[in-house]
Amino acid sequence: MKYIKDFHEGERLSDIYMVKNKVSATTKNGKAYDIVTLQDKTGTVDAKIWEPNDPGIDDFDKLDYVDINGEVTSFNGALQVNIRRARKARDGEYNPADYLPVSSKSIDGMFEDLVKLIESVDNQYYKQLLQEFFIKDEAFCKKFKFSSAAKSVHHGFVGGLLEHTLSVAKLCDYYTTAYPILKRDLLITAAICHDIGKVIELSPFPENDYTDEGNLLGHIVMGSNMVSNRAAKIEGFPKKDLLQLQHCILAHHGKLEYGSPKTPGLIEAMALSYADDTDAKMETFKEVLENAAGTLNPSGWLGYNKFLESNVRPTE
Repeated sequence: MKYIKDFHEGERLSDIYMVKNKVSATTKNGKAYDIVTLQDKTGTVDAKIWEPNDPGIDDFDKLDYVDINGEVTSFNGALQVNIRRARKARDGEYNPADYLPVSSKSIDGMFEDLVKLIESVDNQYYKQLLQEFFIKDEAFCKKFKFSSAAKSVHHGFVGGLLEHTLSVAKLCDYYTTAYPILKRDLLITAAICHDIGKVIELSPFPENDYTDEGNLLGHIVMGSNMVSNRAAKIEGFPKKDLLQLQHCILAHHGKLEYGSPKTPGLIEAMALSYADDTDAKMETFKEVLENAAGTLNPSGWLGYNKFLESNVRPTE
């Protein structure tokens, strides 16, 4: 199939894609049209159906697989597809694995590395808490392995939450060797638990969208509550250890304007916020460069990225 990452302006398109989203709209002149987001495992692309009542446009909806016939155009510097014909695909005509973005790393291998970090924690209460989530709770482990870390921006793919968590935990492990003042058991436990609320905040693939709980509470608050609820079932769990762990989770976005209910008041919380920000920004930059490969403008610059807060380009 023709993957979205390989689209080029001016080419004709005839292939099956998953419909990530579809909404109806009206032009300034009152003419109805459809806005569609097409997805495969390499990414998404915006599309338009300017004649939604045309006989060649079958009825289809969000999360359907659709045989698309159209052309790739450019609008405001971004590629989009003008859909001329559309037919809902039949079972057996497509492989769902071609339409879900997946981590390039081994999910089982990453999870094994995460379990090794858990086993390296000495504090018996923190270790038991981690084991309750990541070893004993099979339903949670399944969700955690296959969740994304975000709807967009960074690690928005199957295994993304695991990949991000492991990277943050490894950065924090390094911090403890560079800055011995850091309490390793607290920091490693906080790093592994900092985003566990995302298994509730985001719906499973292929939808990968914010749930009601995600919109109303957010993963930070839910993650803190999840830790508190599990700790309550562990006899003798020290209140001080729980409060410090919850603080690290609640402060891991660093600033109030970034969504943290608290700003870091413990040195471990500050270390976690920097590790989280580092991995998020490095992955975002990497994805920007990969998505722009082969489509650079003559200057080499890729334009301003809101999350990175800079005009970016690849290194020559």
